[in-house]
Amino acid sequence: MAIKMEGPLSKWTNVMKGWQYRWFVLDDSSGILSYYTSKEKMVKGSRRGCVRLKGAIIGIDDEDDSTFTITVDHKTFHFQARDEDERERWIEALESAICHISGQRTADGQPSSTLEDFEKKLMETDAYLQLLIEQNEALEKKILECPNESDKERYNVIKVTADAMIEAIKHSIVQLQIAKENLKEPVVNGALHDPPLITDDANYGHYSPTPRQVMPSLSSENVSQACKTAHPQLSAQTSISLPNLACTDDTLTVTVGESIPVTSYSSSEDEEFYDAEEQKSPKKPDPQARYSSCVDPESLVQVPVISAAEDYFDELYDTRDNEDLGSMEQHGSIIGHLLSQVRIGMDLTKVVLPTFILERRSLLEMFADFFAHPDAFSKIADLTNPKDRMVQVVQWYMGAFHAGRPSEIAKKPYNPILGETFKCHWHVPDIVDEKDPASDGPIPWASKDNLVFIAEQVSHHPPISAFYCENYNKRISLDGYIWTKSKFLGLSIGVHMIGECVLSVIDYDEDYTLSFPSAYGRSILTVPWVELGGKININCAKTGFSALVEFHTKPFYGSKKHKVTAQIFEPNEKKPFVNIEGEWNDVMYAKWASGKNESFVDTKSLPIIKKIVRPREQQEELESRKLWSNVTFYLKEKRVDEATDEKHKLEQRQRDEAKERKDLGKKWETQYFHEVGEHWVYRNPLIRRLKSKPTQTSQAKSAR
Repeated sequence: MAIKMEGPLSKWTNVMKGWQYRWFVLDDSSGILSYYTSKEKMVKGSRRGCVRLKGAIIGIDDEDDSTFTITVDHKTFHFQARDEDERERWIEALESAICHISGQRTADGQPSSTLEDFEKKLMETDAYLQLLIEQNEALEKKILECPNESDKERYNVIKVTADAMIEAIKHSIVQLQIAKENLKEPVVNGALHDPPLITDDANYGHYSPTPRQVMPSLSSENVSQACKTAHPQLSAQTSISLPNLACTDDTLTVTVGESIPVTSYSSSEDEEFYDAEEQKSPKKPDPQARYSSCVDPESLVQVPVISAAEDYFDELYDTRDNEDLGSMEQHGSIIGHLLSQVRIGMDLTKVVLPTFILERRSLLEMFADFFAHPDAFSKIADLTNPKDRMVQVVQWYMGAFHAGRPSEIAKKPYNPILGETFKCHWHVPDIVDEKDPASDGPIPWASKDNLVFIAEQVSHHPPISAFYCENYNKRISLDGYIWTKSKFLGLSIGVHMIGECVLSVIDYDEDYTLSFPSAYGRSILTVPWVELGGKININCAKTGFSALVEFHTKPFYGSKKHKVTAQIFEPNEKKPFVNIEGEWNDVMYAKWASGKNESFVDTKSLPIIKKIVRPREQQEELESRKLWSNVTFYLKEKRVDEATDEKHKLEQRQRDEAKERKDLGKKWETQYFHEVGEHWVYRNPLIRRLKSKPTQTSQAKSAR
């Protein structure tokens, strides 16, 4: 044994036992991380369990500086170091061991596993899966018979986890069956050859298995025969230890001089493992689907939408297909290649991500979608009480994210190129539009009753987007900028939104400062999903009212996804006068200091007001929808190669233009925004334009 590192760590066992002290030994030569209940047990060779590092993925929690995970063999192990420095030392040692073992071969240069061994393990896995399904069914019957509601709720938590585990195992068996069929060809002298990570003929599109690659059904006869063939003693077995699904040999618990185990395992019968995603994989899109002017209504996401009669419908962008990424395993060679180039904590700003994960809209348009409730935004200016205005600001803010992030599937908007712009407006419900054009505003073709929006990519390195929104007749505006900074977290990608927004209620001379939470793309190796995290302060310096909004990331040992809480405070008060709690993409409830409880925001019934964008043929060259139209078209047709080519053309044009400016000594000039200190602001905001019309402004104030 070549010990590379050893020492104490805490390891998560289950909800009841929590974190438990263990002594860990990292064997660099075999690529095994073994753990023991104490250092003395290690000396005696009494191993508690091990983690096989070949093919393992290290992950960290960006909001916790001491924990990390190892995902391998369809299990996720959770560890906790004493501090950030100790965690970093372990991660460095583990990453080194993973790199070392990934290139290791036997003496004759061949991997030691044979196809016969592989098939035997598949049969074992099938048999154990059936036993697990039977136990899960028995658990379901026990839950139905349980008289105590509290106990029933706790058992249901176990049932949900078991359901997710079964789905993950089924999916894994299908993948293993496909791998077995593919490996039947490159067999030489009974040994398996590892296929290359990326080949010249790699198919980066959607994977569709051929008929011979479909896994046979798990009938009771097949399972029974598999049990007898693989392990005759299983016929009398009545219970199964979940963590040991693929590790049934008792001889694996020795330490020195033993063979390398075929899979990671733990001796704890009640240990909990968490799959990367705790819900069933959504249905994969049909790879043969094609973009057509005739849209099948059943393929669209059903959301309540209000639009104006004269609204222009852009089928390329306004048709929101019920599309998802499916499992990332179908793109395994690309994801594997990408992961080989990055390191935990690495800034991803300059890393080119694969085209298939792109969402069919620009980041600038995504920012516009946060204003999909123009009535909630405009209502702030209608309220005469500063307390009510602060509550309305928070209500609009907390209800904005479900529209900006309409799908749980993690897809990345296009990175705007330098100088790119996006313009749109909304008709505000319950307001009679008098068609009085705001000719001096950001959108000259919109009226003064509309809510208008404009955004511009003002910097490429760092990537900064500036945006501005206003309702002329309501005398309200928002001026903001966001610098997106991406970070690789192992099994997740974190995107931090650095910047600030100022919401101005002009007739009351009030400015509300606020920002945006970070976004996380979780489970990037299975079915990616999005969550938000971070604390946001909303403050009004003039009135003294403030609010704290917190987006909670989901801990691995429980709780719901997408949880958000908020507190609103009166001036100089430490106790909030209202507490809000719920999910940012569902319902949020308010509990007032008076004891009143009510729904605060219900995103399921809140209508999304469709933004109005000019037809692409009327747009300027650098407006988002026109600029990215070719990429969007090919993505919609699922022609990923052509989409990638079009994306590269835009990126290369940006590089060529930057080089030309550098050679000529020119500096990029922004069109609509300019820099003031460390902030980016709109050049001609509403408050400046109104100051040139003092009579009209004073009349509006007196009318209130």
